[in-house]
Amino acid sequence: MRRSQGPVRHARGGSSARSAARSVLRVIAIGVAVVVVSTASLAAILVHTLDATVVSHSITLRAPHAEPPQPLGGAFNVLIVGADNAPDQHGFGEARQSTQNDVDILLHVPADHRSAVILSMPRDLVVEHPACVASDGTKVPDGGEQPLNVDLDRGGLGCVVTTVEHLTGLSIPYAAEFSFEGTIAMADAVGGVPVCTDRAIDDPDSGLRLPKGRSVISGRTALAYLRDRHGIGDGSDLARISSQQAYMSSLLRQAVSGDTLTNPARLIALATAVSRDVSLSTSMSKPDVLVGMMVAILHIPLHSIALVQLPTEPYPANPNKVIPEPALTAVLLQHLQQDTPVVLAAGTHGYATSVSASGSSGGSKRPTSTSAPTGSAATSSSPSSSSSSSSAGHRSSTISGLSGQDADQSTCSIAAGS
Repeated sequence: MRRSQGPVRHARGGSSARSAARSVLRVIAIGVAVVVVSTASLAAILVHTLDATVVSHSITLRAPHAEPPQPLGGAFNVLIVGADNAPDQHGFGEARQSTQNDVDILLHVPADHRSAVILSMPRDLVVEHPACVASDGTKVPDGGEQPLNVDLDRGGLGCVVTTVEHLTGLSIPYAAEFSFEGTIAMADAVGGVPVCTDRAIDDPDSGLRLPKGRSVISGRTALAYLRDRHGIGDGSDLARISSQQAYMSSLLRQAVSGDTLTNPARLIALATAVSRDVSLSTSMSKPDVLVGMMVAILHIPLHSIALVQLPTEPYPANPNKVIPEPALTAVLLQHLQQDTPVVLAAGTHGYATSVSASGSSGGSKRPTSTSAPTGSAATSSSPSSSSSSSSAGHRSSTISGLSGQDADQSTCSIAAGS
């Protein structure tokens, strides 16, 4: 793919510094292209696009761990945060006094890069909030026991990372914060995301209107689908997570398809969306790091990417909130801490999704189910795991009782009242 001959912009430095930086970026792009031919165009475009724009609004994570290693050298963890009511957002409903981290997703890629886990944590999950440090260096005191979504307002992205590290026992050196505009831009960049519903949805609260069956959504419709609660399942945040998982799996399938990787316009739009509408941690804003991550993820078979929901049970002090279900959560987190691939049990699907008539996109070896769960996975089955061999040829472990799906599974959101 032919690259633009225009100058690469940098935030500061003289002509010699700019020349050196350009040389480094060229080396990175060439190196990635040589090692990974199938994503060379993506690497080149990202390296060319991720310049001072990314650096100018990157966020410093003042965590106690040292500068993270390059992601291609081992395991890596990335926290993806969706911000509701960000200060510079307009036209998305009534403004509120605080910005909340309403979407909290942890991506874990083991050292062998043969599998991945995308872990969704409910915004209403009540957990301990330890002392943390904001990106400007301000020390934030211990927050006690509160819902997870208070951390952006409490101390910014760094405090969200600290709380999730405390919850999971994992070091998380990388993070990304999406605004509503960023969510819309990503959906538009790939030409829309296919989703499915078992019945028509018309929810005035979120503005979501979808017919029964398959739709390709983008723009504000994509945002409404991801935010919708009252039109999906029982109206809970757990049901909303199921739709988010269905959306993310479809987005992954769309991203690795030829329609995206061989389409220069979509590649440029995708890179532009990342550089303009997503705030990356400074550790992640380096082009070689981000390109390395994307290359690693794009080479993981879709059936080896598990999208799971943190197991929960009702919070005794407030039934509208949830807490981690101890036994099953411990099993899941032990898998992540020990780099053991997570394999979902036969029939696993989301809290408010069912497997669509088209089944999976190919490659999944798990039997599928056509019925929705009647309750949370934590209460519908006891925690257990059994050893098995994955398609990648390495040992893995099946975990019974989780709620979620594989990335190659095509699922349908269950409309409220179904």
